[in-house]
Amino acid sequence: MLRARVIPCLLIHKGGLVKTIRFADPKYLGDPINAVRILNEKQVDEIIVLDIDATVCSRPPDYDLISSLASRCRMPLCYGGGINTVEEIEKIISLGVEKVALSHSAVCSPKLISTAAKRVGSQSIVAVIDIRKRDVWGGYQVFTHNGKHKVKRNPIDLAKELVAEGAGEILINSIDRDGTRSGYDFNLVDSIRSAVNVPMTILGGAGSLDDLKLLIRRYGVIGAAAGSIFVLKGRYRAALIQYPQPHQKALISRVD
Repeated sequence: MLRARVIPCLLIHKGGLVKTIRFADPKYLGDPINAVRILNEKQVDEIIVLDIDATVCSRPPDYDLISSLASRCRMPLCYGGGINTVEEIEKIISLGVEKVALSHSAVCSPKLISTAAKRVGSQSIVAVIDIRKRDVWGGYQVFTHNGKHKVKRNPIDLAKELVAEGAGEILINSIDRDGTRSGYDFNLVDSIRSAVNVPMTILGGAGSLDDLKLLIRRYGVIGAAAGSIFVLKGRYRAALIQYPQPHQKALISRVD
């Protein structure tokens, strides 16, 4: 049975675990493998790991890192970064990764999704759409390459197309809210949630467990993803890997 998921998102930059603010100023936090070990003990629902260097640097996926992560994960793992071919997708899945996250390649080559879905199944294909607010009247714009490249596509139309091509999940990532702890952008989520019929995961803006709960109360079965609240502690942003206690998790993820 489908249920709401509470998902830590780990960002990899120059081989280390980092956290960004609005896709910039990565703060080094430590070893991503160690973070996965800690999250294993906390029995997380799922984990997303994104290599934020690979596409920008035109580098293929780091299979050694992926293998190390997958061999240690005791939770479903979604991995993204530098993936451009079906062969790369198949290799990553063969290493024990449950899902691959496609951003630039999905946006610029949607047919990759349909080909990959036939090979590994739609349930393993997550289409990532990085979105920034375009103006004060609520317009939104799609970006790739860590928010550096603007794409002339309407986010709603793009989401519909990626689902039609076979994406089994859509991950909406708010560039404006990334690392700000200002809460999720519900206007953005509303616009896309009503347009697609596949599971969605929302990332960008969670500043407390209450933000996760509000997201799930509003949308029901959804993925509530976050970075800062799971890897940072306090006003000085000290590195600390954390996750809700079982009783807290039960209250957050309850779908009425």
